[in-house]
Amino acid sequence: MSDLSQIVKAYDVRGTVPDQWDERVAEALGAAFTQLLNSTDEPGDAVVVGYDMRGTSPGLAAAFATGVRAEGRSVIEIGLASTDLLYYASGSLDLPGAMFTASHNPAQYNGIKMCRSGARPIGQESGLAEIRDRAQAMLDSGDARPAGAPTRPAERRDLLPDYAGYLRKLVDLSGIRPLKVVVDAGNGMGGFTVPTVLGDAALSPLPLEIVPLYFELDGTFPNHEANPLDPANLVDLQRAVVEHGADIGLAFDGDADRCFVIDERGEPVSPSAITALVAARELAKHPGSTVIHGLITSSAVAEIIREHGGKPVVARVGHSFIKAEMARTNAVFGGEHSAHYYFRDFWFADTGMLAAMHTLAALGEQSLPLSVLAGEYERYTASGEINSTVSDQAAAVAEVRAAYPDAVADEMDGLTLRFPDGAWFNLRASNTEPLLRLNVEAPTRDRMVSLRDDVLDRVRR
Repeated sequence: MSDLSQIVKAYDVRGTVPDQWDERVAEALGAAFTQLLNSTDEPGDAVVVGYDMRGTSPGLAAAFATGVRAEGRSVIEIGLASTDLLYYASGSLDLPGAMFTASHNPAQYNGIKMCRSGARPIGQESGLAEIRDRAQAMLDSGDARPAGAPTRPAERRDLLPDYAGYLRKLVDLSGIRPLKVVVDAGNGMGGFTVPTVLGDAALSPLPLEIVPLYFELDGTFPNHEANPLDPANLVDLQRAVVEHGADIGLAFDGDADRCFVIDERGEPVSPSAITALVAARELAKHPGSTVIHGLITSSAVAEIIREHGGKPVVARVGHSFIKAEMARTNAVFGGEHSAHYYFRDFWFADTGMLAAMHTLAALGEQSLPLSVLAGEYERYTASGEINSTVSDQAAAVAEVRAAYPDAVADEMDGLTLRFPDGAWFNLRASNTEPLLRLNVEAPTRDRMVSLRDDVLDRVRR
């Protein structure tokens, strides 16, 4: 019997297939999702469903669609998609949607990201817990909808050209200087979307020479995991940027909703610097707007937002929290340390592709190399995210808190401690894995290393 509490996370469904969930579970989740929509008078009479390149994705998506149709809504199947393509479909069609992907997780995982119409997020506190409970009740009673019992139709649509055209209108790259761009798709959905968005001559040629790495769709990830947050998965891209004499490198995760950037030297550009760069561009178009930044982005982000006349607002880590805060404040843009970037012009949803296009535009509109351009947005030294497997997470966090009694504490999301010299760290439990995640930032490298090592010593004892 499936225990949905093991796979329904803070803001999505995520687990191994078939031991933690399978097509029967997907069908129950589709029915439960639709029951929630019907009970809250969600507009429209259809649900958009897309899926990534994992071998289990088509079957799970089809089973979910059966559950949707059995509960009285039709299904618009968009087939292979990046997560932000699904959000485009939900936003442009004003329909709820479901994307089948486990993002950056290994091959044996799969998951679902669900949203209401207009790409509005669904998390534990905004319907996901209710979906879990409804589906669990069906599974426990044996009342999961049987295959072949749908009452509403399904239709297939190809929205990739429309998605590409929409992004091209938001960021005009036609007038930039020629750039050589290495793109590592990690055998994920970037290999599906990048050729159309950045290379489709039918939309009008762009002054970009794309050097593709691992564009073949393959959910077994034969070259490296599609998780650019792990530095080991950037090595091939870094090498290729230098070998090809490229201006920039872009790395997408498995479902291509996140984008990481490499400069011309083969060095990573921090997501905080990209957040600040894109924020400055959006504030130039929309002066005085609010910009959301994740709790553990660099202190420089809020400083630069203020310097450009914007209003920085901090939010908890996680896409459903960021999107909710974006909508509440009507923010023009939002960014996280994990390289999720959110845009008001994209229904407050996250899109790695649009962030990449802003970065290409910023680079191509001037003559400086990316390392110099990005350096304008880097002010502090950061540790990057460091994970520790800890048996008693609460006890470890409590011990760390007690070790720094004079620091200013914030418990918005995990434990954040700030020190008078500008150094800070955040220690929080992962929403999707049994880990404690540590991020440290300080004015100097020596101070960062000292603080990082001291906290890690306490966490890992």
